[in-house]
Amino acid sequence: MTSETIEPRAFTAEISLRWGDMDAYGHVNNVQYHRLLEEARIRAFGEWFHASGGDSMLRSGVLLARQEIEFLEQLVYRPEPVLVDMWVTSLGGASWDMGYTIRDEEAVFARAESTLVAFDVAAQSARRLTDEERDALRAGLGDPVPMRRRR
Repeated sequence: MTSETIEPRAFTAEISLRWGDMDAYGHVNNVQYHRLLEEARIRAFGEWFHASGGDSMLRSGVLLARQEIEFLEQLVYRPEPVLVDMWVTSLGGASWDMGYTIRDEEAVFARAESTLVAFDVAAQSARRLTDEERDALRAGLGDPVPMRRRR
């Protein structure tokens, strides 16, 4: 277990692990971390964009353009959920970066960062964030993800 400080973030989702998330080595497979982050994003968008219908960002369109994960501790299946903290690390015209920690009360298992792009499904192109979306994302603005390679 790691002794790193765990700071509260803009949004925390409790996500249950699935037995099938484990791989032949007995720990949660690295691909499943992407599923955990996706589930946290869906839940956060429902809360952050509730004034405009909750899933408005998902209906209007959003693309995952980049995702980076730094694995810190092995995560093994257990019935207790993990906590996925999520916050905005930077905000642009059509895109924004999200920071994450996957943790429990004792350890940080992974840190991650992703770039998301507002997308116009009908036009099949990036679109600018609306003022309402920008305000919702700005409310979750926090520090950059403290990735080891950036220290």
